[in-house]
Amino acid sequence: MSKQQHAPGELELVRAFVNTVDIEEGTEELISGDAVAEWLSEHGLASPGLRATQADLARAIELREALRATLLAHNDRDATADEAYTTLDDVARRAKLRLTFGQGGDAKLVPEADGVDGSLGRLVAIVHDAIARGTWERLKACREHSCEWAFYDHTKNRSGAWCNMAVCGNRAKARAYRERRAVSGA
Repeated sequence: MSKQQHAPGELELVRAFVNTVDIEEGTEELISGDAVAEWLSEHGLASPGLRATQADLARAIELREALRATLLAHNDRDATADEAYTTLDDVARRAKLRLTFGQGGDAKLVPEADGVDGSLGRLVAIVHDAIARGTWERLKACREHSCEWAFYDHTKNRSGAWCNMAVCGNRAKARAYRERRAVSGA
């Protein structure tokens, strides 16, 4: 199954981070502190040689799942992600995010913290930037409960619901059809 739907710019890092677990396949990339450090380094969010502990692993997974909850809420107007926002706030606090201004007046959030906390803070800063650019709401998690893969909604009317219409969308539609037939007794 093709699970692409890349996000623009640095928002792709957030999409990739959320997809470090593949619910459908049952695979997990963040299996240890070393795996967290390696992923952050490979994606340019940390310097090579970063050390991460089991506590860092737990915080990284907590951030990932808070981001996923937010992306699921982007895909379901009735859903809320209030608990997830508390986690995002905590990551921002631990990273000591600070607003900086560059040449030409552009502004961005940068973490003052080092290590894993600073690297995770960079992901939250990317979210902040995407909110400001109006691209954040287009980053969604697939509605299919057995998938929840993060994807960027490129549809003109922002109506994308599944990471892959041919697979997840078809499953959901077939399930809804079976449920309607069972209710109608057909």
